[in-house]
Amino acid sequence: MIDDVLKDAIRRMDKSVESARHEFTTVRTGRAAATLLDRVQVTAYGTKMPINQLATIGVPEPRMLTITPFDKSIMKDIERGILESDLGLTPSNDGQLIRLPIPQLTEERRKDLVRQVRHMAEDGRVAARNVRRDAIHRLKELERNGETGSDDVHRAEDRLQKLTDERVAQIDAALKAKEAEIMEV
Repeated sequence: MIDDVLKDAIRRMDKSVESARHEFTTVRTGRAAATLLDRVQVTAYGTKMPINQLATIGVPEPRMLTITPFDKSIMKDIERGILESDLGLTPSNDGQLIRLPIPQLTEERRKDLVRQVRHMAEDGRVAARNVRRDAIHRLKELERNGETGSDDVHRAEDRLQKLTDERVAQIDAALKAKEAEIMEV
């Protein structure tokens, strides 16, 4: 029973770490990356959809993204979605594809992005701690129901704390790498 609780906690904590890393990839760093547009939602065909379901995203140059819609009639919708997003990018449309130049980041914008990434990292840490809290609650329940002893629960809690510390350290390492990437000129 305890092993099942620990395995579930490990799986959920790993998901928290991966989620935080994925969130980091959606923050622009002055370099073009197709993942930059992952959070952009476009209202097309009467519903909101992710941009990558409506178009092909390419990276022809280090500071340029190209968006080729599958249906040319939704180009204006895609442009509007990009403009309404929090990316601060201005698309240019030539009738066939949308070009999205990635400007050099200002020092102030870099600091804003670092704050944003730190907030994402804190969300990841909190998620890992919530998994720990839930697992401890389940362990205490097992102990109350007489399915396991208090010594086993105590050892499992220690193991859970070590797992949580490892996952938080992984998130912190990813944060440090992303901060360095953002501050790089």
